[in-house]
Amino acid sequence: MKSLDHLKMEITELFPDGTSINSKGHFEIGDVDLVDLANQYGTPLYIYDENTIKNICYEFIHSFRKYWKDTHILYAAKAFINKPLAQLMMSENLGLDIVSGGELAVAQSVQFPPSSIYFHGNNKSKDEISMALDYKIGRFVVDNFAEIELLTELCQKKNVVQDVLLRLSPGIDAHTHVKTTTGILDSKFGFSIVTGDAMDAVSSILKSKNLNLIGFHCHLGSPIFELEPYKLGIESMMEFISSTITMGVDFKEFSPGGGFAIRYLKTDKPPQVESYAKMIVETIVKECSKYDMSVPKIVIESGRAIVGRAGVALYRVGSTKDIPNVRKYVSLDGGMGDNIRPSLYGSKYQPYLVNRVAESDSEKVTLSGKFCESGDILVEEAVLPQLHEGDLIALPASGAYSPAMASNYNLNPKPPIVLITKNGTSKLIRKGETYEDLMSFDVL
Repeated sequence: MKSLDHLKMEITELFPDGTSINSKGHFEIGDVDLVDLANQYGTPLYIYDENTIKNICYEFIHSFRKYWKDTHILYAAKAFINKPLAQLMMSENLGLDIVSGGELAVAQSVQFPPSSIYFHGNNKSKDEISMALDYKIGRFVVDNFAEIELLTELCQKKNVVQDVLLRLSPGIDAHTHVKTTTGILDSKFGFSIVTGDAMDAVSSILKSKNLNLIGFHCHLGSPIFELEPYKLGIESMMEFISSTITMGVDFKEFSPGGGFAIRYLKTDKPPQVESYAKMIVETIVKECSKYDMSVPKIVIESGRAIVGRAGVALYRVGSTKDIPNVRKYVSLDGGMGDNIRPSLYGSKYQPYLVNRVAESDSEKVTLSGKFCESGDILVEEAVLPQLHEGDLIALPASGAYSPAMASNYNLNPKPPIVLITKNGTSKLIRKGETYEDLMSFDVL
């Protein structure tokens, strides 16, 4: 038998709030048995916990406002968004960081306050920009010179003046994966400070009668397990910003982006939210004082850190292939179609057997997906109890970038998504796709 005390500590750190082991030896969240959910909705299945999301939203708001009251927390919709989740973020008084017309459409569908929406992206289309202007969103985060021209043109046609932030690339390496590093010189995002593009962009916007430059933004990458990159990034940004004040920039807002790490493995040690808040705010205040600037409104963009731990993926065990002295493959009924992160950039997860929680680990296996790719591996060399066909496997910390990046590869339907409510009941917040859904856009 496993040490239940040790296991309880693990699940506290990796699973949603209120996760426990019931008398049947099953995992449950808020008194909802995960085995029952799998039997009711099928697998693969994604489960989000409302209380966890609410608690983390509160933690971000409280932690950052403890150090600077004029702080606005945005939810980065790219982590995962749909109508129920947008409503939940709105109820918690978060703003929204969007990167597409689709994410904006979800916001519009629930009447998300337009003034609290910030539109990011390195290639916003004419239609997307028009859609956002018509909805009167609060801020465009301008990413390149082509966007300055297009946004100016459309604002002129609509006779509006739009508040904007400039996204800058401060040339700071956040020591994360190459595919999720965005603050370095060699990045498709933002205006480089080093090359002089950032200063040229400031000059260009100041000449526009339809764009109102009120602040600056940077994003170093994700997930960032260190505090020092934020300090270095802010210092670089503030040195540049100080040189724009004499040009006439009315510096009202500053965003250091997001990228806050969460625990995926029991060995991970991400900083606490308050540690991020303390480093970020104290560095901003110090640098503003250094350059004799007023401290602006601080805008924080968090996606992964808000919904990551709140989400759990459930899979059912299928076939097994044992290659003596090489590897034992245990196939699950999902994989890279519902979570491409392990295949795309080597993300790691900590798997758990759901229906026999207390059994001792006894073998090393590779948890493979069902998709027709050798790289479709969810977890390599997982140490688990002996697995049998029909067993249920949970991957905690699956709430961010899993459903959001899902595909229909091999014409597999995307899985259903369930929310465990604050009242301890479950409700479907996204239907599982059917084969008919997959063919619904085909034209003969």
